[in-house]
Amino acid sequence: MLVRQLQEAEKTDRKIVDPNGNWDSTRLLLKDDNMGFSFHITTIFEGADFRMHYQNHLESVYCISGEGEVETLDDGKKYAITPGTLYNLDKHDKHMLRAFKEMKLACVFNPPLHGTEVHNKDGAYELEAETIKD
Repeated sequence: MLVRQLQEAEKTDRKIVDPNGNWDSTRLLLKDDNMGFSFHITTIFEGADFRMHYQNHLESVYCISGEGEVETLDDGKKYAITPGTLYNLDKHDKHMLRAFKEMKLACVFNPPLHGTEVHNKDGAYELEAETIKD
């Protein structure tokens, strides 16, 4: 059995900070944990407004707290994000994420992340990255 505590993981290399200042993400499960997905608790900072396009991954996102919206760029549709909202990027959707109030999100990625990924110039995570070791 694998057990990790969020508050402890936040004090380690598992907490990744966006170099552009939009978010931080504590990666509780990663590829080397052999679960077939990765699981992160991500904070999107108030006022963040940025583009993403996960070309290599599918993502499911559950809002724990905060307020914002996600906009799908292919059709311009906007979806409110509030506590209890789940959205799924099941078609490698190009999207904008906006935080009106700081958002705390639970995120699942398939395939799993290695650990140190941050968004590339296209707003995607690469398939290969440095692995975080405990």
